[in-house]
Amino acid sequence: MKIHEYQAKEILRKYNVPVPGGEMATTLEQADTAAKALFSAGNKVVVVKAQIHAGGRGKGGGVKVVKTLEDAQAASKAILGMQLVTHQTGPQGQKVQRLLIEEGSAIDRELYLGIVLDRASAKIVFMASQSGGMEIEEVAHATPELIYKEYIEPAIGFQPYQARKLAFKLGLKTTQINQAVAFMMGLYKAFVDTDSTLMEINPFITTKDDKLVALDCKINFDDNAMFRHKDLKELRDLAEEDPLEVEASKFALNYIKLDGSIACMVNGAGLAMATMDIIEYAGGKAANFLDVGGGANQEQIENAFGILLSDPNVKAIFINIFGGILRVDVLAQGVVNAAKKLNVQIPIILRLEGTNVEEGRKILADSGLNFQVGTTMKEAADLAVAAAKGGR
Repeated sequence: MKIHEYQAKEILRKYNVPVPGGEMATTLEQADTAAKALFSAGNKVVVVKAQIHAGGRGKGGGVKVVKTLEDAQAASKAILGMQLVTHQTGPQGQKVQRLLIEEGSAIDRELYLGIVLDRASAKIVFMASQSGGMEIEEVAHATPELIYKEYIEPAIGFQPYQARKLAFKLGLKTTQINQAVAFMMGLYKAFVDTDSTLMEINPFITTKDDKLVALDCKINFDDNAMFRHKDLKELRDLAEEDPLEVEASKFALNYIKLDGSIACMVNGAGLAMATMDIIEYAGGKAANFLDVGGGANQEQIENAFGILLSDPNVKAIFINIFGGILRVDVLAQGVVNAAKKLNVQIPIILRLEGTNVEEGRKILADSGLNFQVGTTMKEAADLAVAAAKGGR
């Protein structure tokens, strides 16, 4: 689960991690009031920031630094409601429905801090780099040696000596080292306490008066841990998510919308990835990632069909099932019932293997519906691509 920058900063405040003062606004009136309060408090610079779940906001025109109230009003008017396009939103962009009106900072240096789970080592890793303000993926690709890492032993947690090592590698002044240690220890505690999967401070800045501040913050949470955090679950902004993905989450379906024309329904994430690959190999493009899981029931299958059919780009449906926990005959009966109930008019191609596969194929053959069944993944993928190119 993702949250907005202003929400992430509220969490950091609870752990005594320094962040700029600011207010969230959903209307121009609220933005104007927040800007007036900041200028009245003696701030010479105010920053107007679009709040969307994507990076690269500044490059897309979603961040404006202003020095007068009139400029703040103009920036808020330009940004609020705009369709902000960044490298992470895709060409369709994301509508800006919230602003963060924030006090400016006298920046001396821009650095980077990040915490993430490293699957290769099965440990949390704390990262730091002097290349703050840049896309960390670019830094990792071009100059990986400029990203410093401290791996955290699960039994003992992040230690002050590790924070000091990172602080010295960032080239901080000796007067800033203790601040940096407290800053990093607070970040780590916030990461663990909230069951985060990612916490990034980019940029992590030093100011002209030697203070350390989290100028921007990104936090992602582990969906599987949200039952422990009802307060955090309430931070979810459904307007920032694809409507079909939101609908799928209601039925415990793992769905991610893509931009192809062949809808996929698969049981198991690994098989889903292989299915998308073989569709690409056959000359087509997947319209989604949809994993119904090993224990899908009739209701889930029907809801899965409804979600797939809600995508206007879908020209064919490719169902690739390896029956184990989810028996093939159960899946086949569910597909038949759903296709009849929803009056599916586009081609449905299936590849079935596993428990009770012959019974499943018989159910499809006796249904009276025009299913196409491939004996191999490659054959089924070719049928799906051909059907999609044939149109609805």
